[in-house]
Amino acid sequence: MQFCLPGREMTGNLFDQSIRILLCLLMFAIIGGIATGVAITFLEVYRFMISAFARKEVHHGMESILISSLGVLAMVEVFRTAMAYFIEGRVKVTYIIDTVLVAVLTETLAFWYRDVEAARIILMIALVFSLMVVRILAIRFSPNKKALCDGL
Repeated sequence: MQFCLPGREMTGNLFDQSIRILLCLLMFAIIGGIATGVAITFLEVYRFMISAFARKEVHHGMESILISSLGVLAMVEVFRTAMAYFIEGRVKVTYIIDTVLVAVLTETLAFWYRDVEAARIILMIALVFSLMVVRILAIRFSPNKKALCDGL
């Protein structure tokens, strides 16, 4: 076990190494999920093209392609958050909020293709609005304002 000397970081302890190993495994799983999502999206594009030419069914094909694509983008945001933790040793609140926003907006776009009651739509709008406010506040009151203001 290493002891922390004044002015130096403790980098070789068991906890830090365990977290790095587990995070590497998580990142491989995320990459696998992204690759699978891209493959499924291409499969849906193929199915869409066949059904569009054969039966002129465009609506359902576009829905599945849109949802799959946005799911892949949500996974990219999760990967970006994991990479930020791997590099910086912490996760920025804005990355977490961005990830949640992408996931919530994916669900919101899925509502276009379903019959959803008005109360759920109002709740979704309130959630998106509150996440936007929290993201702006996180950037506004961040200790590193100058670097984060570029993300607005």
